[in-house]
Amino acid sequence: MAKYVYDFSEGNKDLKDLLGGKGANLAEMTRLGLPVPPGFTITTEACRAFMADGQLPPELRVEVTMAVRRLEDAIGRNLGDPYDPLLVSVRSGAKFSMPGMMETVLNIGLNDASVQGLAKFSDDERFAWDSYRRLIQMFGKTVLDIDGALFSGALDDLKAARGVSGDTDLTAADLQELTGTFKDIVREQSGRDFPQHPREQLDLAITAVFNSWNTDRARLYRRRERIPHDLGTAVNVVSMVFGNLGTTSGTGVCFTRDPSTGHSGVYGDYLPNAQGEDVVAGIRNTLTLADLEQLDPTSYAELRQAMRRLETHYRDLCDIEFTIERGKLWMLQTRVGKRTAAAAFRIATQLVDEHLITMDEALDRVTGAQLSKLMFPQFDAAADGRTLLATGMAASPGAAVGMAVFDSATAQQWAAEGKDVILVRRETNPDDLGGMIAAVGVLTSRGGKTSHAAVVARGMGTTCVVGAEKLDVDVLARVMRVGKRVVKEGEVIAIDGSSGEIFLGDVPVVPSPVVRYLEDGLDVALDVAADDETRELVKAVDRILTHADTVRRLRVHANADTPGDAHRARLWGAQGIGLCRTEHMFLGDRRVLIERLIVAQDDAERHAALDALLPLQRSDFVEILREMDGRPTTIRLIDPPLHEFLPDLTELSVKVALDAERGATGPEVERDRVLLTAVRRMHEANPMLGLRGVRLGIVVPGLFALQIRAVAEAAAALLKEGGRPHAEIMVPLAASVMELHLVRDEAERILADVAAEQGVQLHIPIGAMIELPRAALTADRMAQAAEFFSFGTNDLTQTTWGFSRDDVEGAFFAEYTERGVISVSPFETIDRRGVGRLVRIAVEEGRSERPDIVLGVCGEHGGDPESIHFFHEVGLDYVSCSPFRIPVARLEAGRAAVSAAGSDSR
Repeated sequence: MAKYVYDFSEGNKDLKDLLGGKGANLAEMTRLGLPVPPGFTITTEACRAFMADGQLPPELRVEVTMAVRRLEDAIGRNLGDPYDPLLVSVRSGAKFSMPGMMETVLNIGLNDASVQGLAKFSDDERFAWDSYRRLIQMFGKTVLDIDGALFSGALDDLKAARGVSGDTDLTAADLQELTGTFKDIVREQSGRDFPQHPREQLDLAITAVFNSWNTDRARLYRRRERIPHDLGTAVNVVSMVFGNLGTTSGTGVCFTRDPSTGHSGVYGDYLPNAQGEDVVAGIRNTLTLADLEQLDPTSYAELRQAMRRLETHYRDLCDIEFTIERGKLWMLQTRVGKRTAAAAFRIATQLVDEHLITMDEALDRVTGAQLSKLMFPQFDAAADGRTLLATGMAASPGAAVGMAVFDSATAQQWAAEGKDVILVRRETNPDDLGGMIAAVGVLTSRGGKTSHAAVVARGMGTTCVVGAEKLDVDVLARVMRVGKRVVKEGEVIAIDGSSGEIFLGDVPVVPSPVVRYLEDGLDVALDVAADDETRELVKAVDRILTHADTVRRLRVHANADTPGDAHRARLWGAQGIGLCRTEHMFLGDRRVLIERLIVAQDDAERHAALDALLPLQRSDFVEILREMDGRPTTIRLIDPPLHEFLPDLTELSVKVALDAERGATGPEVERDRVLLTAVRRMHEANPMLGLRGVRLGIVVPGLFALQIRAVAEAAAALLKEGGRPHAEIMVPLAASVMELHLVRDEAERILADVAAEQGVQLHIPIGAMIELPRAALTADRMAQAAEFFSFGTNDLTQTTWGFSRDDVEGAFFAEYTERGVISVSPFETIDRRGVGRLVRIAVEEGRSERPDIVLGVCGEHGGDPESIHFFHEVGLDYVSCSPFRIPVARLEAGRAAVSAAGSDSR
């Protein structure tokens, strides 16, 4: 029989799968001897059983009873006792942190009788009624699904009636009255009285936490963070400690380093006379930990000692929640803290320098997504005409420009219409998640660096500014006011998540310091860096990226079609070109030459068109091969259907018909008539699976021969110059080894002819682009005629799933994601079980036939971090991606080499 309940003394930090992150870390702090309130954890297995059966496992009720009794014995108070009550909190805690996405209920065990006992025990009647009204408010919203605005509205009405502005200004009698109002709301909205039996409260709260795993906002967050839906959440039942017992009590959140910048120091928020949800909600602006040092030096010193101990133990930035109850410090939670991209790189190298982690571990602590974030442009501080509205706290860096919107629904609607929006709120709550995901930036007038907005935005890598107190955000009027200036919904604003500045209108951007480093080198980037903080970041990126290059096995190539692309790719670290698409070379002024080839009536016309194209193609290849001197350059023969180079069938048909109706004559009219015949001949119902790729080379005489000769003559010319061209020819869309043999036989004749004509030795490997399931499943035969494979995972995904990418992504992928058919687009991240299995088969069978075969990937998956780890795992030799993604691919290839099995940066 499964064990569903673990006391904190029974677990440790390595049991996150079973106890969730919060439960595992509470157990670890207990094991370390830190002051953790006693409690127990209900496992994720219980949640999965609940999700499967729709009810709590019968054994769980018994185990919870035993755990509650052990808790009562340890503390010496009983749950619901009318004279000396034990109160508990019920908190969610999944394996991966999901801040604000699931439920928490505080003060379970209070009722009409025990509130009197709590008043006597605490000698503070106001505190007791404050705790009781909080329980009813949280229980009503979380467990009974009552609109939280009804409770907050009643609270605001009471404060207005009493002429006070803060919750703490209400008296015990006021709070007792408010508790009655809240109970009335529960009765009216749920059709039942607020439950008075403590065990019923506990059981309902546990069920509510399990149900919160599958709320819309939780599922949305998991999709955004790629967290599996079947993990379930644990539930932590913790004896209550109180931060709202007067001025010697309080609650706070702190970080062992600044999660925004990575700098060492004391960072966090503290609220005296408050409970934990007050800090995270951002409803009240907080004090700093420096203020706590003045208020309670003893507790501050104990907290600093605990922070150092936890960072040393976890060897990473720690995020800590704590409560002080009448001068006694209690640790309520710790976890490895979410951080910005810049902080991630700085902290990783700082911990190496402090001899807490190795360089391999530092590499594993950062991600390609974080590096990509550091490559985005930044606001130009020297730009003229910037209109500064206000300055808040820099919560998550970046430069965001968009239309101001004041609610989540509008943000999602406008973003779906293609508009960039910035979500502006007084403070955010979990219901705002959809809008936060849709927005390019988040701005709040309240809250600190540990508020909901800051924590969630930081985790998602979204630009965020919080606590801009000069902003008066009027959600109902859909405006924000700054002094006499009014900003209406739809007006463009800009926020700088690094400085906290908020501007009216657009602001010019400049390349980021990391891009300057990638393009111009470390020395130049350090010389032009604006400050020491920027120099520290650039050095950290350089150290980690250099280490990634040292340890990675995968080479990184670029998808580049022009000499300019090749130059940029080489600057950013590309070791070759994995895909040079030749069809791009037939556009523009050269399109007419392709038209002549297609409409040619005899060999003479065909040869004339080919002869005109040859020097142009040769010149293209000379420039690209010269740019990549000594590096492998894989040139794909023409792939798209030829009709893509011809006029639109409908437009040309109309034009010809109108000319015929008018009786028009002349060379252009005759050309259009002949061209229309060719367009009709080439028209296909499903061109993606029609006459394209290798089929073109076999059916259209001279087309592949032209390209192969151009490659050979370009390589020969560079060899004569003393260069080191390393051209490779790739045959697209081959499904049969006989197709490869036909192209290979022709290519070998041409290469031999050119070598003899030019008096040079040419070794130009010929390989296959594996982009059809049949090619992958017959890879042993394909390898007989191919010296290399390059997986074209874009088309391989289309043909494996039966998806037309251009049609399906906008048509139904959103619904497929919502309904759990897919968790992420297979065009973004490799489908391991389907497409990935085909890749694995082709790798194994290709190598069994030709042990020295070179294997790579040239689809866009070659730049996707998660896919790169798969390609490392199956044994490819290189990945190829667009030039901008090369640094990301370099980093992730290094991470793949050093990552421990099962590690996860989420």
